[in-house]
Amino acid sequence: MTAAAALSRRYAVLDVFTAAPLLGNPLAVVIDAEGLSDAQMAAYARWTNLSETTFLLPPADPAADYRVRIFTPGGELPFAGHPTLGSAQAWLDAGGVPRHAGEVVQECGVGLVRVRRIDGHATRLAFQAPPLRRSGPADAATVAQVLTSLRLTVPEVLQVEWIDNGPGWLGVRLADAAAVRALQPDFAVMAAAGLKIGAVGAWPAGGEVDVEVRAFVPELGVPEDPVTGSLNAGLAQWLTGAGLLPARYVAGQGHALGRDGRVHVERIAAGENAGVWIAGDVTRCVSGTLRL
Repeated sequence: MTAAAALSRRYAVLDVFTAAPLLGNPLAVVIDAEGLSDAQMAAYARWTNLSETTFLLPPADPAADYRVRIFTPGGELPFAGHPTLGSAQAWLDAGGVPRHAGEVVQECGVGLVRVRRIDGHATRLAFQAPPLRRSGPADAATVAQVLTSLRLTVPEVLQVEWIDNGPGWLGVRLADAAAVRALQPDFAVMAAAGLKIGAVGAWPAGGEVDVEVRAFVPELGVPEDPVTGSLNAGLAQWLTGAGLLPARYVAGQGHALGRDGRVHVERIAAGENAGVWIAGDVTRCVSGTLRL
């Protein structure tokens, strides 16, 4: 094998949480990532400057179909949602055959994550939300940092809860969707405090979406993430579990960045698929080879 051939790796860019290109959250996927060092992965993620770049590897766990490593421009994550859906689609497009028909099992930093196709939707995949690592109300000092970071006062915030499923999310429930859209965070304060904040507020009944969501992660080089699967998973586990949202709803995200993402949430009460599932359409945008 020549040096040039050794550096040639299959590569794809997919837009996640949208059925139309350019409205969701783009994901770069290096399909043949075996042999890359941690430093090379981190450098390439900085170079793409997307919210996340993923690297597909052979699984270490025999129950998994593939292993993925997930990098932001600022570092590696143990789990993220739109990289899970996009990586699964890229793996399938590259010829991956799941061990179990109809379901892909991904290995990542939080363990094994199930991904399945949604019947009746050719481009829609769903992942089963991993368990929360930390939950419950945030303490007073953390709430004070959140208020300062979001430039809000106490009466403007209904609740602040830990909804950490790997990245370290804090969920902030506001009065309505308009309040979420109006946020103008102080990213310097937020980054200095090491906070990763997701805001949610309800739309009036009868609209295209039920809630508006925004995600802020300046510490990882992503001041605002366009559409965020891990955050929506944590929010769904909190809000459907508390009876604040129904078992099935749709979240909209990305308006402030000129996007129009759709996150389809379903909480299944019993059976082999019991749990919260986060679904979104995945649109193929770029495919080719990469020298890395």
